[in-house]
Amino acid sequence: MNQFDMKKLSKELLIDIVGGLLIAFAVYNFASNAGFPVAGISGIALILYHLFGLPMGAVTLLLNVPIIIFCFKFLGKDFFIRSLKTMIISSILLDYVAPLFPVYEGDRLLAAICTGVLQGIGYGMIYSMNTSTGGMDFVIMTIRKLKPYMSIGKITLILDVLVVGVGGLLIGEFEGIIYGFILTYLVSMVIDKYMYGLDAGKVMFVVTEHGMDVAEKISDLTERGSTLLKAKGSFTNQDKDVVMCACHTKQMHLVQEAVKKVDREAFLITMESNEVRGEGFKEH
Repeated sequence: MNQFDMKKLSKELLIDIVGGLLIAFAVYNFASNAGFPVAGISGIALILYHLFGLPMGAVTLLLNVPIIIFCFKFLGKDFFIRSLKTMIISSILLDYVAPLFPVYEGDRLLAAICTGVLQGIGYGMIYSMNTSTGGMDFVIMTIRKLKPYMSIGKITLILDVLVVGVGGLLIGEFEGIIYGFILTYLVSMVIDKYMYGLDAGKVMFVVTEHGMDVAEKISDLTERGSTLLKAKGSFTNQDKDVVMCACHTKQMHLVQEAVKKVDREAFLITMESNEVRGEGFKEH
């Protein structure tokens, strides 16, 4: 195994451990004692833990078997091997590491918020490495592959609402269903924010007759490159330049200032961008 493979494996293991710890803390140290249903396979395992006292990590592994068989052909061998590694690490952390820490016994709403945020970050970290903790994650990734236009957070929300609702009815804790829905929404929101929002930015289009001057001024103030597009005004029938510039949100005002310094008559359009990849941003 070469140095690159070792570095990649080390990074994957680190993400598995940190993400797995966050998920384990969320489920064992916050959700289990609060008495509200949790989504996914962990949620089903939590139901069985409350009803029969079965270890959640072991039950999670057992429940994964039929789902793995069903989804294997859709996700491929490589994804399965990575997920198997992540799944084992997460289960060990849930059964043997999380119990070493105190269980939160405070307000249920705070428990729901902590569960949602910790799970969302943990799953977001794991998903970003193109792996999963198995179980419902396999289903989520399969749906994502079949429906690529749906975000992972949205798919998670739909499936988790179903599990939380059923889990709440089985436990008989109707107030818990409300808390379960709160944490489910937080999990889906944090996953999408982690995976797409951290690299979010702005895309700005500047319609001007001084395209090169605007691009140079933007570069001077923000050290961002721009792309020049040729256009024609439909009202004036005059040739125009369109300067397209991707930037971080905090640089937006600098781009606006650059445009103002060069051409106060320019037409400026600002759009949200969920993710920007390339030089100066996240790598491909």
